[in-house]
Amino acid sequence: MDYKGLTEQLVKKCLKQGADGAEVYMEVGRNLNIRVRNGEVETVQEASSRGVGFRVFVKGKMAFSSCNDFQDAALDNAVESAVRFAKNTTPDENNVLPDDKGVTNVGELYDPRIAQVSTDKKIDLAKKVEELAMKDARITKSAGARYAEGEGEVFLANSNGLLKNSQMSACSFGVSVVAEKGEQKSTGGESCSRRFFADLRPPEEVAEKAARAAYEMLDPRMVKTQKASVIFDPDVARAILGGVLGAINGERVLQGASFLAKRMNQKIASELVTMIDDGTLPKGMGSQPFDGEGVPTQKRIIVDKGVLKGFMYNTIAAKRAGIKSTGNASRRGFTSLPSIGPHNFYIAAGKSSPEEIVKTTKKGLLLKGVTGYGINPVNGNFSGGASGFWVDNGKIAFPVRGLTIAGTAEEMLNSIDLLGNDLDLNRSFTSPTFRIKAMLIGGK
Repeated sequence: MDYKGLTEQLVKKCLKQGADGAEVYMEVGRNLNIRVRNGEVETVQEASSRGVGFRVFVKGKMAFSSCNDFQDAALDNAVESAVRFAKNTTPDENNVLPDDKGVTNVGELYDPRIAQVSTDKKIDLAKKVEELAMKDARITKSAGARYAEGEGEVFLANSNGLLKNSQMSACSFGVSVVAEKGEQKSTGGESCSRRFFADLRPPEEVAEKAARAAYEMLDPRMVKTQKASVIFDPDVARAILGGVLGAINGERVLQGASFLAKRMNQKIASELVTMIDDGTLPKGMGSQPFDGEGVPTQKRIIVDKGVLKGFMYNTIAAKRAGIKSTGNASRRGFTSLPSIGPHNFYIAAGKSSPEEIVKTTKKGLLLKGVTGYGINPVNGNFSGGASGFWVDNGKIAFPVRGLTIAGTAEEMLNSIDLLGNDLDLNRSFTSPTFRIKAMLIGGK
């Protein structure tokens, strides 16, 4: 089927039905999910899917409908419904569509070989990573191994003349295991995601990290409540980045629901900190040639050496703010309207190795796990449960659980005094290891 041509025709259909502006967002794809436990295949699920979303405007009024049936009658009904709904909504002068016909040249986002690799080989990969993780005597149970993949194409057209498409793929595998000692149980897991099948990490690496994450946390201790350094492992970067990401959401900024709303061009973090959102990174898991409503993606410095330099906007939020979209329209699929989100969002690498950061820490916590919500994007407060390893005189002394850490975003970001060189850009939301000079750590 000529999906690109169909997308263009559906825009015309929306206009013919009475819309004065319209966007058609279509997805066509395939997914495979494999689940293995104790060497046995539990599930193999493969499915193809397609669907289309209609966003229409009638005199500044907006509505949305979607459909996964490509028969003419079903498509006609979805279009008619969207136009009918729009006539009953509240008008907003900011309800506009983008008109930038450009496309960012982003390389290596689609791997045709994923579909050519046999299902048996993918099952063997899941079995292998589980088998390797279970080899350690301290690992007593498997919580399961998995393999997943997806490939698809997006087609987008609107009444401003946009007509674009992009093809992408992704695959991943991982394992979760349990270590036991007496009455103690400790879980650990690891996974790997890539655009290309050939780029997946060896199962030996993934298995070893999953097993180590489980058994290293046996025999945890408690420490007294105190102020000490906290070293954030890349696995817990979300605890910091998530709150910052919420606070640079342009819609939140306009609503005054962001602790960074009035901090543009001001220092908000240590000069060691540069935060970047990059939709153009080759093979990046968050990369794409255009965003969820067709605006070309770009690489943007959000925080430059501690100074806040930008927020994220989709087209409607940008219109409200009197600026252009930053290419950060995000969609969860053809059934959703564009929201605001990042592409590959990360803290740029520093110069210190993780080992050097630990070695120069007299007393503190190497944070490996966080529970809770991290930084609150509205007020900037931070609190959460913490687990990891206690550092004493530059050496890892023992595992710790049941701690809490607390502070404010301003205190934490400005207290980053060491930044690692271990940035992994195969993750779309990450940072290198970094140290916050002092935080309140709650213990016994």
